[in-house]
Amino acid sequence: MRARLVVVFLAPLIALMLVLGSAAGWGAARSIQQGFYASQLGDLGYFVTSARQGLLSGSTTVFEGEAKRYREVYGVEVAVFDLSGSVWASSGGGPAAAEHDQTEKVRLALSGRRAEPPATVLPWEMTDIVLVEPVFDDGDVIGAVLLAADADAPRAAIGQQTLILVAVVLAAIGLGVLLVFLLARWVLSPVRRLDDAMVAIEHGEMDARVAEDTGPPELRRMTRVFNGMAGEIERTMARQQEFALNASHELRNPLNALLLRVEHLATGLGPEWDGDVEETREEGRRMARILETLLGLARKGRVDSAFSAVDLATVAARRAEAWRDVAAQRGVTLRASAAAPVMSVTDRMIVESALDAVIDNAVKFSPEGGLVEIDTDRRDDVCMITVRDHGPGLPADQAASATDRFWRSASSDDVPGSGLGLAIASDLLDSIDGGITVTPAEGGGLAVTLLVADGGAV
Repeated sequence: MRARLVVVFLAPLIALMLVLGSAAGWGAARSIQQGFYASQLGDLGYFVTSARQGLLSGSTTVFEGEAKRYREVYGVEVAVFDLSGSVWASSGGGPAAAEHDQTEKVRLALSGRRAEPPATVLPWEMTDIVLVEPVFDDGDVIGAVLLAADADAPRAAIGQQTLILVAVVLAAIGLGVLLVFLLARWVLSPVRRLDDAMVAIEHGEMDARVAEDTGPPELRRMTRVFNGMAGEIERTMARQQEFALNASHELRNPLNALLLRVEHLATGLGPEWDGDVEETREEGRRMARILETLLGLARKGRVDSAFSAVDLATVAARRAEAWRDVAAQRGVTLRASAAAPVMSVTDRMIVESALDAVIDNAVKFSPEGGLVEIDTDRRDDVCMITVRDHGPGLPADQAASATDRFWRSASSDDVPGSGLGLAIASDLLDSIDGGITVTPAEGGGLAVTLLVADGGAV
């Protein structure tokens, strides 16, 4: 964002400075060019007067003396041509005068045409100039004066002026860049603090806030809104944690009492009940682990997953066995099958909890006498547990919404439930970088697949 803001401010500034600098440089170059031409035309007029006097008197002494001194001082050659086009007098630069003695300009001047001001050209195209002016006496042309000057001096002046303007423009652009960066820093400092505060809240620091006394008024209002939102989130999270803490704590006592009753009842049962008693104990211990996890979540705001090597085929078989009696009461048969062990390094409790939610959903929507199949498989680094029922199923467009919280199909209004089962399973698997897919099964029903990574990343 900072880069975009700097570009937005800086691009017009640089463009403006370049336009102004170019206009100033062009104006300065034109001014130097026109001044040079005007000076040469003025000097040419002076030598025309001197040449008239010399031509009328027939003496070249005065003219040549002035012309030589002028050439020594300014490096400009001057020559006078008579009516035949021959050099009558010069400043001593014979080659230059001879070079121009037959030019079209000399012939035009001897015909009576006055010299025209040089055409304005681009500064870098400025070349040496040759000016020729006729000499009149009582309206008759008696000769012509040629003035040949090189443009080294004005070109040097234009170059110097250009360098000065470039330095000024670069300094102005540098100052503008500094000001733009300072402005961007001032404008974006509240945004940067907002970003830091959001990162802190994401990491669990729910008390992170942003000072509201800096930055533009619009961002100050955004800061106040953010602080209010963060405060409300903190209060909501605190209430949720208090509820989870109280609920999990209150559930521990009934659970402990239930386990004690199981142990008491087990003493009066025969050996044939040992398997059922042990399964009941295991379910009680599992519920105790879930409550401990819930307590840890309420205290710390998060729970670290306990990854270990898990055979998902064994997990699926055990959870199917645990749900077999519940399914039988509804006339549903559970069948778990696996061709071979499917090992994964993952959190057993999360996988079991997610699988319980999916099995519960499958049993709930299966018709009486129906079958729920639980299969495990592996594809590359992804392990899969698929729970397939033979219930009414869902269309493909509705299956994608089945993991949304509180979503229920219009055709299942008569089935008890809140629409949280698959959503909870999806959230549990997301916490270990897993996932869940819901697709219509061939022949009717629904296939829900739990994706569990071999190593913790799908």
